[in-house]
Amino acid sequence: MKFGKKAAFAALIASAAIVVAGCSSNAGGGDAGGDAGSGDEMYIALVSKGFQHQFWQAVKKGAEEKAAELGVTITFEGPAAETEVDAQLQMLQTAIDKKPAAIAYAALDPEACVPYLDKAKAADIPVVYFDAPCDGDVGLSLAATDSKVAGALAAEHMAELIGGEGEVAIVGHSQINSTGVERRDGFVEKIESDYPDIEIVDIQYGDGDHLKSADIAKAMIAAHPDLKGIYGTNEGSAIGVVNAVNELGLEKGKLTIVGFDSGAAQINAIKDGTMAGAITQDPIGIGAQVVQAAYDAANGETVDEFYDTGSYWYDKTNLEDDKIAAVLYQ
Repeated sequence: MKFGKKAAFAALIASAAIVVAGCSSNAGGGDAGGDAGSGDEMYIALVSKGFQHQFWQAVKKGAEEKAAELGVTITFEGPAAETEVDAQLQMLQTAIDKKPAAIAYAALDPEACVPYLDKAKAADIPVVYFDAPCDGDVGLSLAATDSKVAGALAAEHMAELIGGEGEVAIVGHSQINSTGVERRDGFVEKIESDYPDIEIVDIQYGDGDHLKSADIAKAMIAAHPDLKGIYGTNEGSAIGVVNAVNELGLEKGKLTIVGFDSGAAQINAIKDGTMAGAITQDPIGIGAQVVQAAYDAANGETVDEFYDTGSYWYDKTNLEDDKIAAVLYQ
């Protein structure tokens, strides 16, 4: 069965209830055991999409805090860039070789990870996902933002900010992994269904790299002189658009920029008026939830198919609100 957030989960829950990690493990070559239910401290391996954005550092923080609460050992690894699929798969293979009590995985390429996670299943290692799932039928759970809902929220605010009409464009971070696809699709579908006077004139992908995204944004601005707004689908994409506007010397606010994720650079761009606002997630909550799900699965407990950790619009009017401040990260 292909993993789906909203699909019926009865069969998968039944299988999750009998999954028990039966092999000892060690973290980073140490000699701490990891059998679920044994006297040794449980070991859970987390393989992330990357380390280069503040988002992943916040996920790591949430995972570490939950691990300390549960009394388990974790490792948290990810490639230097979210384009390094092969490097991530090598990390996943290393994690499987350590025979942890459970693996938590965030897929860069949902197809390439399938044979690796089949190996984890064959080794009786339960797998849960965070941020983005792998295809196939191995994963028991996903802790993530509902990215289509978040993309639609970005579209609503973009539409309001530009007066419900005009040309907009998207600088995406991926057309492969689910977060990139769903944040794009949520935005596009909302615009097409609710805002007939807004035209999406271009969609391009900068791999979440702020330099590449800046070049793309500058080309979009040159090609579409009537462009009213650009939506960047992650931290690197949005900051690339901000940098493009600054490098071109455009008047602040002339181009409406809507971003995604948090981080000091986006917060500062919102404060100084270069960026209108952005969608933030709850990365600390994602990290905590996936460790809890991994722990539960390793102990043979049932887990939910999807844990929606939420998405929130923030701009200079609500940066100090308690609810928003709690999900911003720098």
